[in-house]
Amino acid sequence: MKIVSPSFEILAMTPEPLQLLELAGRTCYKSEDKISPGSADEFIKKLVNKGHHSVIEHASITVKFVCDRGVSHELVRHRLASFSQESTRYANYSHERFGSEITVIRPLFWPPDTPEYNQWYEAMAAAEKAYISLVKKMKASPEQARSVLPNSLKTEIIMTANLREWRHVLELRCSARSHPQMRELMLPLLAELNRRLPAVFGDIYKKYEAAVAEMEQTIARLDRH
Repeated sequence: MKIVSPSFEILAMTPEPLQLLELAGRTCYKSEDKISPGSADEFIKKLVNKGHHSVIEHASITVKFVCDRGVSHELVRHRLASFSQESTRYANYSHERFGSEITVIRPLFWPPDTPEYNQWYEAMAAAEKAYISLVKKMKASPEQARSVLPNSLKTEIIMTANLREWRHVLELRCSARSHPQMRELMLPLLAELNRRLPAVFGDIYKKYEAAVAEMEQTIARLDRH
């Protein structure tokens, strides 16, 4: 059994998104003549602050998440997005290309060597043993054997959404009310998107800046184990 940390990777983004958004926004006001080098950033900030978010729907971002199945179930509830996800019907984890083992996401909230972590580990090992036995010894198909796979099973899911929807996702999923493992992904993603597009995500980042720093410290502590 392999235990990995969750992660994200930004796969694609609309080329020169701020310039595109400025052109779209200024078309509404017929102020295209005011476009100049460096004007897009301030213009988009004003639109976002005024709540004119329909303009930022013209640009999109594609992100690949590595997370557990529980987190992926929450992600796909955001319907103004497109998703492609690793399928447990067709991925046969008993095969050599998967290492003949399952891969699970380590829990954020239980440090290694705690009673809770040890109990979780035993449950994951039991699930792996049952899955491999069903497929290899009992000749069950992957879509049948997946019934014993845990929520902690690693999955890969690619999500594409426009910038307005990403703002909505981040507002919800960075909140303290969100699941800890969802925040483990979304807070670092917010920091990265703010670095790339502060005109679009800067206000949300400012709201959660302290939470981002706290999450970075938590992840660093876990990585040291």
